[in-house]
Amino acid sequence: MSQWHLLSVLLLEWAFTGSCLGSLENEEQSMMYSTTHCQGPWTTGLPGRDGRDGRDGPKGEKGDPGEGLRGLQGIPGRLGPPGEPGPPGPPGTKGMKGEPGESHSSVNNEQLKVISDLQNLLLKMRTALEFYGSAVQVGEKFFATSGLASDFSTINESCQKIGGTIATPRNEEENAAILKLVVKHNSYAFLGLKEGKTPGEFYYLDGSPVNYTNWYKGTPDGAGSENCVEMYTDGTWNDRYCYKSRLTVCEF
Repeated sequence: MSQWHLLSVLLLEWAFTGSCLGSLENEEQSMMYSTTHCQGPWTTGLPGRDGRDGRDGPKGEKGDPGEGLRGLQGIPGRLGPPGEPGPPGPPGTKGMKGEPGESHSSVNNEQLKVISDLQNLLLKMRTALEFYGSAVQVGEKFFATSGLASDFSTINESCQKIGGTIATPRNEEENAAILKLVVKHNSYAFLGLKEGKTPGEFYYLDGSPVNYTNWYKGTPDGAGSENCVEMYTDGTWNDRYCYKSRLTVCEF
């Protein structure tokens, strides 16, 4: 055997032995990566690091509020017939004679109007608290809610049957009063406005033009298909389908 041939055999044996030693050393290392096979004088490297997380995606549009588990409240029933009067009680003891009262002629028309306005105000307050129990006053108006929800048509009919109308803010102060009830019940509420024949133009329910608005940015955007108006929990307005279920708020 020549000297160069012997040297070549020794180099091949060294390469084979080195690759197998690398394999044995890898067997003692962590099982996170595979061992090296006897195929040459090299070893498998460690796994690389994980890449960075991508950027956050754009914020989605505001969705509808979640629906609770409570059912809808029925319309209040009619008052029953009055009962028969009871028997008269025994006469009381006669009191002392009082001071003579003022004649009716001394009460002028302005005083009569004040009395009449106070009576109407008390009647409205009594009606609001009797049927709903949760009310907010603004001037001579009361806004009240039962905390239950329904579609626009049902809300409007329910309010009319008890002597009120669906809540309709005509200025910033009244809008803020209705907002208190919306925030308290964490639910959007329908308002007393409807879309006219021209898409995007809304009117009060009596057909008169709207003199105060508080639209959410980019609304109304229903293009004639969303004919009712709802109030968000931040006090802004949005056009919405009338069949949706929203908080019942009446105005007295």
